[in-house]
Amino acid sequence: MTRQIRVPATYMRGGTSKGTLFCLNELPLEAQQPGEFRDVLLMRIVGSPDPYGKHIDGMGGGTSSTSKVAIVSESHRADHDVEYLFGQVAIGKQAIDWSGNCGNLSAAIGPFAIEKGLVPDSRLVDNGTVTVRVWQANIGKTINIQVPMTNGEVEESGDFYLDGVAFPAPELNVEFMSPADEGESMFPTGNTVDSLEVPNVGTFNVTMISAGIPTVFLDAEALGYKGTELQEDFNQDEEALTRFETIRAHAALCMGLIDNIEQAKVRQHTPKIAFVAPSQSYQTSSGKAVSPQDCDLLVRALSMGQLHHAMMGTAAVAIACSVAVPGTVPNMAAGGGERDSVTFGHPSGTLKVGAVAKKNDYGWVVDKAVMSRSAESLWKAL
Repeated sequence: MTRQIRVPATYMRGGTSKGTLFCLNELPLEAQQPGEFRDVLLMRIVGSPDPYGKHIDGMGGGTSSTSKVAIVSESHRADHDVEYLFGQVAIGKQAIDWSGNCGNLSAAIGPFAIEKGLVPDSRLVDNGTVTVRVWQANIGKTINIQVPMTNGEVEESGDFYLDGVAFPAPELNVEFMSPADEGESMFPTGNTVDSLEVPNVGTFNVTMISAGIPTVFLDAEALGYKGTELQEDFNQDEEALTRFETIRAHAALCMGLIDNIEQAKVRQHTPKIAFVAPSQSYQTSSGKAVSPQDCDLLVRALSMGQLHHAMMGTAAVAIACSVAVPGTVPNMAAGGGERDSVTFGHPSGTLKVGAVAKKNDYGWVVDKAVMSRSAESLWKAL
């Protein structure tokens, strides 16, 4: 009989995602370093690979939003409290994609770090808000998470409702600092709009951006969609999903993220692919009515080959940054012009994000993107 490995962990919701969070120094020694042992251990905790796609024998939820892990540690970088590494666990394949970040789960890192004692006492307050300064190791970026505290503890109840989450929680402001690579334009091709030719599929006007997370945006109408689609119908269309994955793979090649099309099969997490449309009436997955006045545009995004039930946080950053630049595909869907914030409609409701773009010698850049999220601990294994 093989002895079980016991690993302290916290299962947390961050934004509209859930994941299992670990302290680096509480992992088995061999798992404290990147490699096969770490990947196999974390996949087993999540319950992947699962040919049934349900994660019955693990902590995942059978969706890209719930098949996530994060490893958190103290940071030795100046002006940072903690750093963390994010892993997107494949469901039916034996793989973890470490190529990007999850903006939703990022919100959970602040409360987790405080509760695990990773933030110095000198930085904490009894009552008020603590800004946890996070280094995101996957993408080499700073994220500031404002965590409310009461009587020396992280607040665990609140009245902030986030579309896509059933119950209220404390509101956390999350700031994604310099979301594009320093010294480079947000647009990897140098263009705000490109003509992307996809063999046997078509040619599309696209905006490809590397801010928050590499993302390719397309016009919904050009693809034959309205932008009001929901998961239950869209994700049953295997032909459509295959078509989107083919477009995503060719965009990855064009963005310089892969060297050949075959590599896209093992790099499922990035880039994301999304389609946009002007604001219009639709009904969310919960039955809530959204009117054209409630948002500036509609966005539907795919994650790990499936339409997302709400919106990935890092993709929301990409939306904010692209809408801030006149002439991009998302900007035109929102009505064009200069913008410093945008409210977009997604399958679960609406979300407001802010970003101010400016042009320098490298091209278009953004100093920071801001959004409201919430987070809470669901259980802890000590």
